[in-house]
Amino acid sequence: MHIAAHERIIRPARNVFGSLRLPGDKSISHRYAMLGGLAEGTSRFTKFSTGADCASTLACMEALGAKVNRISENSVEITGVGGRVTPANHPLDCGNSGSTMRMISGLLAPQEGSFTLIGDASLSRRPMERVRKPLEAMGARLTLTDGHAPLAIVGGTLRPIDFTTPVPSAQVKTCVLLAGLQTDGTTTVRESVRTRDHSELALRAFGAKFTRTVDSVSIAGPQALHSIDGDVPGDISSAAFFLCAAALFPGSGLVLDSLGLNPTRATLLDVLTALGAHISVLNIEEKNAELVGTVQVSAPAEGLGSTEVSGPLAAQLIDELPVLAAIAPYTSGGIRIRDAGELRVKESDRIALVVKNLRAMGGEVAEFEDGVDVPGGQTLHGATIDSGGDHRIAMAFSVAALRAEGETLIQGAESAAISFPEFFDLLDLVAER
Repeated sequence: MHIAAHERIIRPARNVFGSLRLPGDKSISHRYAMLGGLAEGTSRFTKFSTGADCASTLACMEALGAKVNRISENSVEITGVGGRVTPANHPLDCGNSGSTMRMISGLLAPQEGSFTLIGDASLSRRPMERVRKPLEAMGARLTLTDGHAPLAIVGGTLRPIDFTTPVPSAQVKTCVLLAGLQTDGTTTVRESVRTRDHSELALRAFGAKFTRTVDSVSIAGPQALHSIDGDVPGDISSAAFFLCAAALFPGSGLVLDSLGLNPTRATLLDVLTALGAHISVLNIEEKNAELVGTVQVSAPAEGLGSTEVSGPLAAQLIDELPVLAAIAPYTSGGIRIRDAGELRVKESDRIALVVKNLRAMGGEVAEFEDGVDVPGGQTLHGATIDSGGDHRIAMAFSVAALRAEGETLIQGAESAAISFPEFFDLLDLVAER
């Protein structure tokens, strides 16, 4: 069988066992790169994300005048611009990274000059209206093409706002906070569901002050940022694939070291526990305001049960939902996912691809506008998986393939490099065949 460079064959496994140290958290790496690039002085980051998305953020900050020095594959030094960027004479390429485009627009809106943000075909389809509205309310001038990139910004002095996010989004919150950081007065962001707070914790680490209530964050500007040295915790969204893989095999045992355990991100551990997986967390410590620890996971002898993910939980678990859906056929009672319509406007329509690929593997699944119902007690067979060029779909179905009968061919496997280039090698390390 001829395998193309962008394809990968996954063979069934007998067990998942071993210990891993995962690459640095993508969300935190993005934010450290932006804040380090804006700050005064030279920041040093170890275990910086190796994914292409975070490389896009570094390249954008470099184009804006920050000095970026790659010390090794996962260590980077950034000398910041001291609060004042230099407009590039060419568009800033955000690649496949919605995080880069949405957050950096807030960093640039209060800066003097004109900026254009572009991305690849997938990013150019993703909604950007959600950052235009608050930034325009602050007085920035933004131009989109039918609500999408390219995104043109004419920067300048802004006014503070009190803004409620219509859709819970850490990227939109960050965008407004980065603009507020550089604006005279107090800017407040309110959200109905608390989203991941890496930006607040990173801002604090870089010396910024803000106030937080249960449902809001307020930042008084302008404030200067100062460089830091930081170890980036292991990425829990990347860990999700291995945690779910280990949960499928009674007798499994997996240890993940130095994993980021931020409470706004570690919800997956609660969901896996609800499904019956045995999870213990050891050696918790705080690094630059982020919690880091070692996680041990093993599967219950009787197999996984059932659960529902909906409401605020769906917003918190948005990145982990594809892999939960992919392992759902192997649970006894199935998994029901609702209130996850946001999955349709990610790198792909993730709901449609989850349904298509589960059916390709012989699975039964009901599709809804905002989620899926996947019954338990199913047997899946190997199939050809269409990843739609989406890294999380490619990785989710690689996990499902470990328990399937026969080999599975993942098309578009190279998309995993966007967030997690080491994924397939690490999967081979712990999957016992």
